[in-house]
Amino acid sequence: MSRRVVVTGLGVASPFGRALDAFWDGLVSGRSAAEPFEAVAVGTVPAVVVDGADDAAARFGARDARRMSRAGRLAALAVADALEDAGLGDTPHDGVGLSLGCVHGGAEAWFTGHDTLRERGADRVSPLTVPLGLTNSPAAGAARVLGLTGPSLSVTTACAAATDAIGQALAAVRAGRADVVVAGGAEAPLSPLVIGGYAALGALSRRQDAAVASRPFDAGRDGFVIAEGAGVIVLEEEGHARARGARVYGELAGYGSSCDAGHLTDPDPTGAGPARAIAEAMADARIAPGDVGYVNAHATSTPVGDVAESRALVAAGLGACPVSSTKGAHGHALGAAGGIEAVACLLALTRGVLPPTANLDAPDPAVALDLVREARAADARVALSTSFGFGGHNAVLVFRRRDAPA
Repeated sequence: MSRRVVVTGLGVASPFGRALDAFWDGLVSGRSAAEPFEAVAVGTVPAVVVDGADDAAARFGARDARRMSRAGRLAALAVADALEDAGLGDTPHDGVGLSLGCVHGGAEAWFTGHDTLRERGADRVSPLTVPLGLTNSPAAGAARVLGLTGPSLSVTTACAAATDAIGQALAAVRAGRADVVVAGGAEAPLSPLVIGGYAALGALSRRQDAAVASRPFDAGRDGFVIAEGAGVIVLEEEGHARARGARVYGELAGYGSSCDAGHLTDPDPTGAGPARAIAEAMADARIAPGDVGYVNAHATSTPVGDVAESRALVAAGLGACPVSSTKGAHGHALGAAGGIEAVACLLALTRGVLPPTANLDAPDPAVALDLVREARAADARVALSTSFGFGGHNAVLVFRRRDAPA
């Protein structure tokens, strides 16, 4: 029989700050953190920037901070905060695992290296270009500065990456490969080529007023707002957590994944693929649709994706369940999104409030869901977090409140 896995720590690097109270206050306020961002050769686009990545120098030392990508610095700060929140900040981390999702890695290292190559020659390219540019740079950097010697994994299933990373960490703890694994994602994609690529796909919002550009499920949505950030949770075997008297936020009770195996970027408009992942996650958690009190939706504010997700939720029996997308507040942090939203789910369960969807002024009539438009008090005991990515990757987590019956 597999071991039960609980969540004992949360860490987030968000536009509202790294403190959990500040992050939560930003979510329930119903306001967006987006601002204009100037991208060379693209022009001004709405984006979400996280202050504080440079705090890594004070936390870990200037030398180690220089040897991490920006995504790595955000990851290391969030992981350190989560370990402290779990009561593990001052203990040795030998055997503690790390599982992080990321899409673009240290993208800035490649672009800087390319510019140096063209302008100054190959012999002037930094030797840090490859280790900082790799997709595993956030996990590698965080593990190094924090001494995390347990199982280490970098997941890159597009925008489902953090959720899949948490799912893989769940499997590791259940199987006894580690008693503690920190899991989630980190992303720092605000580079001209990355932004230009998403703009060329027509994926980004073209609104000039950044504060209202991210509007999941709204009839006027026209694309997502690109964001950076990090979000992680500390997963721990239940007996291990009890033995050290840890505070428990809740249980990670289920995980499901699937692939649309269809379009290069667009989701299956029927929602069949996500519906399979949702059903698998609920079966893994041994719950019925009626047990779910909240869904933190992936909904990124794209015309096709939000409707496809609503169809998936209805098909999975969750049409009457309260649903919101916190991306209206913190934007779409790509490979980090599922980690940030896992933190939001656990705070919603423990604080008895469902965060709203920012900028949801006129819900799309094609979205047949109970959409949370203002912060709503609720006694939710079970929450789902959904994440979907380019290539048809679908991933879903089920969280159970600490006092909810298994």
